[in-house]
Amino acid sequence: MPGSRAAESVSVRRVVVVGGSTAGSTAMRELRRRGFDGELVLVDPARGTNRPPLSKAVLAADMPDESVLIDHSSIDAQHVLAAAVGLDTCARVLTTADGAEHPYDALVIASGSTARRIAAAGQRGELVLRTLDDARTLRHRLTSSSSVVVVGGGFLGMEVATAAATAGATVTVVDVEPPLRRVLGAHLAADLLARAEATGVRFVQSTAVLVGEPVTGVELADGSTLTADAVVSCVGDIPATAWLDGTGLPTAHGIEIDMSARTSVADVYAIGDVAAVRSGHDVRRAPYWANAVTQARVAAAAILGQDVEDPIVDHYFWTEIAGVSVKAVGPLPVAGVPTTFEDAGDGHGILTWDGPTVVAYGVRRSVPKLRATARGLTEASV
Repeated sequence: MPGSRAAESVSVRRVVVVGGSTAGSTAMRELRRRGFDGELVLVDPARGTNRPPLSKAVLAADMPDESVLIDHSSIDAQHVLAAAVGLDTCARVLTTADGAEHPYDALVIASGSTARRIAAAGQRGELVLRTLDDARTLRHRLTSSSSVVVVGGGFLGMEVATAAATAGATVTVVDVEPPLRRVLGAHLAADLLARAEATGVRFVQSTAVLVGEPVTGVELADGSTLTADAVVSCVGDIPATAWLDGTGLPTAHGIEIDMSARTSVADVYAIGDVAAVRSGHDVRRAPYWANAVTQARVAAAAILGQDVEDPIVDHYFWTEIAGVSVKAVGPLPVAGVPTTFEDAGDGHGILTWDGPTVVAYGVRRSVPKLRATARGLTEASV
């Protein structure tokens, strides 16, 4: 199976998990599900957050803010409400901001990432969306802003642009590349772009430098300036690895892991947004919810020396842009024009590409059914 190794003879009695959001909480639950009855320690100064709804339901005030917080009370774990600040891999001890030391038999790094910012040092007013507090702040600003500039035309940027347009603002998305093309491919990107433009969202292909103190707009490559009541940077994220300086674990890609979520250090695992999967000469970080879940399951099995049933990368993603839901199973981006597997009209339906990649475009379809369609296409091509 992908990422599997033969079961090892291990004696793990104390597992420390850094980060209690989707990856960390899933790893803890999976350890318990697989029979781990030893000591489980969660190191996180706050409750974990289920982040996908932040840019969708929370930003639109469609769900209670607290519903995205993750409850760890049923896991039977000690929750250390302090940030991890250091790691001695030789002594197998993690240090937290309160000065306490936490020994481990196995360590799971699920410290996530932080929003990438483009403001100058000390420049105030740049908005980002990464945490629940960010979502609350941004929701308030969108409801009180008549004009919004979004820097970055990826999934997050387009979801924020959709929310801003729905709130009634004039919205401009600025990106050096055509929006969504790098992540979805030309066909889907072009269709979603046209649908977003029909809602009033404007697109400008350019670099962007934040201007004003606090920020009042962006300067484009041609020297012109776009002013706005709110400027939101959606330009990616940075793996949260500063606390691991001196360990040899952080790289330019994040923390590199193998197909069993193991790092280069014995008994240290990394999962979720902080992790980058090495496959041959390729190292890739894919900070999506599905990967946080599958990597957590893989790590839990590997820690216990059990067979790993799950893949280290799960090719699944879901978004909703300009009123169109996009649920994809299979590798992205996709190239070329799709085959329409099921036609729902207005360009919507079940679309397929060789690979295979199956997309429910503007229609509701469960993930298991999409996976079944993908398996059927694979079997038919053999």
